Amino acid sequence: MTIKRLHVGPRMSEAVICNGMVFLAGQVADDAKQDAAGQTKQVLAAIDKLLADAGTDKSRLLSASIYLSDMADFAAMNSVWDAWVSPGNTPARATVEAQLARPGWLVEIVVVAALP
Repeated sequence: MTIKRLHVGPRMSEAVICNGMVFLAGQVADDAKQDAAGQTKQVLAAIDKLLADAGTDKSRLLSASIYLSDMADFAAMNSVWDAWVSPGNTPARATVEAQLARPGWLVEIVVVAALP
């Protein structure tokens, strides 16, 4: 079994590719001053980039785990998600409220995708 790691850091890799699947680390916004919709846009753009770096795209998503610091942001996050997700290719998904690692982060998203 071959394992390929992308954007490797001392604590984690941003993506790991194994057995035809791409596992992304949790993605958060670069600008935590944005509201939930703005942060979701940033997170999804980061996911698009990492999936492209791995050789796949959002049409091949298998699962998504979404963490919100406040479930009151569920509708705002979903409005951005619904415009972004590939129609007919929606992944299995869970959304939960969680205390995120840094103050100001409102949204964190983890996805798994298949390679073509």
